[in-house]
Amino acid sequence: MAYQTFQQEYLQIPIVTRAYTTACVLTTAAVQLELITPFQLYFNPDLILKNYQVWRLITNFLFFGPVGFNFLFNMIFLYRYCRMLEEGSFRGRTADFVFMFLFGGLLMTIFGTFVSLVFLGQAFTIMLVYVWSRRNPNVRMNFFGLLNFQAPFLPWVLMGFSLLLGNSIIVDLLGIAVGHVYYFLEDVFPNQPGGGRWLRTPTILKMLFDNPEEDANYNPLPEERPGGFAWGEGQRLGG
Repeated sequence: MAYQTFQQEYLQIPIVTRAYTTACVLTTAAVQLELITPFQLYFNPDLILKNYQVWRLITNFLFFGPVGFNFLFNMIFLYRYCRMLEEGSFRGRTADFVFMFLFGGLLMTIFGTFVSLVFLGQAFTIMLVYVWSRRNPNVRMNFFGLLNFQAPFLPWVLMGFSLLLGNSIIVDLLGIAVGHVYYFLEDVFPNQPGGGRWLRTPTILKMLFDNPEEDANYNPLPEERPGGFAWGEGQRLGG
């Protein structure tokens, strides 16, 4: 019974969120069990170009460090905001969501080369948080019961939290920068005088991922609780 309940809940998670979070957890588990090492996963342009270790283009987004507070913190935010994006503004647009992943991953890979970052998963999470926060500007947030602010400030609050923990904020700044590039090109520039849509999802992705049929048992997360935890709870203004 417990297994069936878990399986049912697991399969209700949208496909992109389910695939990415599962890959991250399995990658971390494999490292913990010493089946693989982080040295086989990290981003290294020389090994990719000269030794053809192309898997590093993907695996560097899947490892968030050993199991601990930092890993759990990142997994919670990754799961919650990835899922809410997929169930919210990308509802019924799986191909567009996958394209955002590919576009964001490509930009981070390029920028990551210049700032010497070897794992980009945390920056990718910040990108997802940034896009969600800009698309939900009227949601009020509460961080650890100490700060009250509106959603667009969430990425900056997380960056400040990273700074307090002694982590480098370059990762956060990279995620914010890439998230802003996507948000500007997708949501802002097309609505400006003389603007246009530069980001167009390839037809092959639409053929592979978009499904016009609605699932009658689909149960999205309530977006009015964006964090789902004490440091990320919120409510819409006027609600």
